[in-house]
Amino acid sequence: MKVLIVEDESMAAKRLTNLLLKLEPDIEILDQLDSVKTAVKWLSNNQADLLFFDIQLADGLSFEILNQVNIQTPIIFTTAFDEYAIKAFKVNSIDYLLKPIDPEELKHALEKFHQNFKQPETQQPNMAMLEQAMKMLTKQYKERFVVKIGEHIHTIPVSDTAYFFSQDKATFLVTEEKKRYIIDYTLEEVEGLIDPQDFFRINRKYLVSMRAVKDIVSYTNSRLRIILHQSDEMDAIVSRERVQDFKKWLDR
Repeated sequence: MKVLIVEDESMAAKRLTNLLLKLEPDIEILDQLDSVKTAVKWLSNNQADLLFFDIQLADGLSFEILNQVNIQTPIIFTTAFDEYAIKAFKVNSIDYLLKPIDPEELKHALEKFHQNFKQPETQQPNMAMLEQAMKMLTKQYKERFVVKIGEHIHTIPVSDTAYFFSQDKATFLVTEEKKRYIIDYTLEEVEGLIDPQDFFRINRKYLVSMRAVKDIVSYTNSRLRIILHQSDEMDAIVSRERVQDFKKWLDR
């Protein structure tokens, strides 16, 4: 079986590849692409037996690929979005897997493919349903955070936020005016609530916005040091395993 993977997170693509080869050693991974543009170009000239599409890519939603190329190949979508969005897709008889992908769910999706691959028309997406789902996905990001200032409760728009960071088991929001507030979320929770197009998790401590990046400097061990407009901290370092994804995030 020949498979194409369209995924803009290198670690996620590697994990999916490893899971596929473990479940079905005879699978051939034809290519791993990271954008709508490259996928459209590849699919215009090549064919695969099964496609894996991450929903949100560096240059847009993978549904846009379907608007530009007539795809007759079964698709399994992968997504980091919540299960409510996924349930909206299930009616199409295509599989949608929540990331990080569970091996058992992937196994079930492959079994479903093998049972139905001779009838590809049953696998094709309902474009009206996908357009509805796109609207759901674009509305789910958090717009503001509630903070406490003395005895008062205020809200800070995400659009005014420069970066988030964790320290001493607390999570802080820092605004573009260098104001710092504690919020009632872990950094992992914040990462799942805000738009990944606007914020990037450079390491375990920092989640930064594009607006906050003042300069980028080469650092030891193939890492990058980020100089932030709103901070004099010296530990805003892009970890080595995130450098390539960070560069893709910048170049979009």
